[in-house]
Amino acid sequence: MATLRFKAIQLAQNRKPVKVNEVKKRSEIFGENVFNENTMRQYLTSEAFKGVMSAIEHGKKIDRKIADQVSSSMKEWALSKGVTHYTHWFQPLTGATAEKHDAFFETIGNGMAVEKFGGSQLVQQEPDASSFPHGGIRNTFEARGYTAWDPTSPAFIYGTTLCIPTIFVSYTGEALDYKTPLLKALHAVDDAATAVCKYFDKNVKKVSSSLGWEQEYFLIDKALAGSRPDINLTGRTLLGHSPAKGQQLDDHYFGSIPTRAYNFMRDLENECMLLGIPAKTRHNEVAPNQFELAPIYEEANLAVDHNSLLMDVMGRVALRHDFKVLLHEKPFAGVNGSGKHNNWSLSTDTNVNLLGPGKTPMSNLQFLTFFINTIKAVHNNEELLRAAIASASNDHRLGANEAPPAIISVFIGEQLTNVLEELEGVTKGKLSPEEKTDLKLNVVGKIPDVLLDNTDRNRTSPFAFTGNKFEFRAVGSIANCANPMTVLNTIVAKQLKDFKVEVDALIDKKDLKKDEAIFNVLREYIKSVKNILFEGNGYGIEWEKEAKKRGLSNNKTTPEALKARISKKSIELFEEMGVMSRKETEARYEIEMEEYTKRIQIESRVLGDIAGNHVVPTAVRYQNMLIKNVSGLKEIFGKDFEEHAKEQIGLIKLISSHIEAIHIKIDAMIAARKKANKLTKIEEKAASYCTKVKPFLEEIRYHCDKLELMVDDELWPLTKYRELLFAR
Repeated sequence: MATLRFKAIQLAQNRKPVKVNEVKKRSEIFGENVFNENTMRQYLTSEAFKGVMSAIEHGKKIDRKIADQVSSSMKEWALSKGVTHYTHWFQPLTGATAEKHDAFFETIGNGMAVEKFGGSQLVQQEPDASSFPHGGIRNTFEARGYTAWDPTSPAFIYGTTLCIPTIFVSYTGEALDYKTPLLKALHAVDDAATAVCKYFDKNVKKVSSSLGWEQEYFLIDKALAGSRPDINLTGRTLLGHSPAKGQQLDDHYFGSIPTRAYNFMRDLENECMLLGIPAKTRHNEVAPNQFELAPIYEEANLAVDHNSLLMDVMGRVALRHDFKVLLHEKPFAGVNGSGKHNNWSLSTDTNVNLLGPGKTPMSNLQFLTFFINTIKAVHNNEELLRAAIASASNDHRLGANEAPPAIISVFIGEQLTNVLEELEGVTKGKLSPEEKTDLKLNVVGKIPDVLLDNTDRNRTSPFAFTGNKFEFRAVGSIANCANPMTVLNTIVAKQLKDFKVEVDALIDKKDLKKDEAIFNVLREYIKSVKNILFEGNGYGIEWEKEAKKRGLSNNKTTPEALKARISKKSIELFEEMGVMSRKETEARYEIEMEEYTKRIQIESRVLGDIAGNHVVPTAVRYQNMLIKNVSGLKEIFGKDFEEHAKEQIGLIKLISSHIEAIHIKIDAMIAARKKANKLTKIEEKAASYCTKVKPFLEEIRYHCDKLELMVDDELWPLTKYRELLFAR
């Protein structure tokens, strides 16, 4: 193993950057491999184009005749670009994307063949549903499932394959993917937000949820990563002592991008442009060899598809540059982990950002309505929002020095806090002329000026308002954005729906004018959401104590957090908003709990293997060298040898103590794992892995990392942090 390590180091040191040629402007190649609106105008008939656009903009069903026309044109376009296969591209509950390639090629007899792709192949396919996570929705022998075309997300070409974004459902209609509930949540928030918008502008007919994700990741030399079994099998390092230099000098963040990484980024961005992914920003992140890519905002469904596609493309492009991309939330101990900040807002079809202030009191009242209702939605559903970002990998990151805590709170800044306090002081009921003037001019009217100076951010806040959007910072880097976006849009839709009911009731029963009714409801909301608002340091133990007093949850582990998914409140919420049935909600809970258990199980097995079969034998080998050295000293110095060999003897004893501890803890971990595996209830099994098995990972790691500092560097089998993090 030591030989493998040094070969990997040598190979990494001798890498030469792969040259990337950019011959066209980004704008010229953007969307070149996407069957987007511009391409459809060129290839579709007028009838087919109108049919597809009607489906995209108004959700109308595409009939078989139109589907046949679209498939024929899509095939013609794809063949012109050298495409040979097509696939329904979907996002099952594995967290990855899935695809099954079929050739356009079909025989027609007499030794002849044609390229064929009809409307039926475009609209629907039938993958094996039992082979994907289903949470008990399907029996193993009930294998049928369907993928169905989602025309709101355009088809694209990757390599020589035409990829058609689709939803994935069981034979009995339950969603088996992330996209289906997301589309329903987006529809729900559209309906609810549009209804509220009509208080302010009768011309609004549609509200869209927008998303701008920020993807953080590590780039590790392929050979170095390949020399680490833990990285290959779990996506993170299960052991490894921190290097002398890490991120403490703050010299990597926004620093000059290393040449190899820079060339990788350029290549990746070229691929993004061709695929219509609007990559905009690139930079060094805080930790060594950590970077970030961020796009321009898009409609949420398309943004989710683009992020899922990007994660796949990143891995493929990395191989061309002899890199391995690590998307795990905490691949290295002692340095920053990676998140995927989800910047979320709502926009109307009249081009108004509902979370952006306007130039008039009326437009600012609209801003406050959606701003306060979003805070209210988070306040009422903070545990469910925490559950939406729960995973075994994100548990390592939440609450660490670079990530928000597991406590969900909302940061809005000092100035907006003052605005809400002024609104809270409004008299209940009808407003006097003086109050109306004061509100319009001194409170609501000054919001643009307030926000102009409200530029500071609280990086410890999991849900922060940043000027014209909310930034959900707690999402993990490897997560599918659809999960948190489904929850966020659903809870906001529910809140806006309830808000309208309350406002209409005040207008009807108390004869209040619309503005007064809105003010009255918002004023009561401001009073009720104070517990969720927090402007201070989310990392401090003081906040944990304060949050507990406020009644906020602090679900630090995934098994704790996921319970909120199947609460009566959550199930009724998803059913009421038409997003998921009870069966679908419970299935997702089962799947996520089972995945958590399996992740910890795999990590414990891998660490047991590395510690027992790599670390301990290496330590014994070095110990034998020391023993031989002590024996030699005894021959030279005779009775006085101990005085000359005391350091070696002490080291031999210390190594023995760590070896003994590793063996004892591996045996105890295996015993705990066996006991957990006998449990039949998923809640008990996950809890057992969390509290009984997982602690051994850190305990065993401690002794392995101590041995790394003692054993001769030339013998140590595993590539060290200093090599993984600083190879350029």
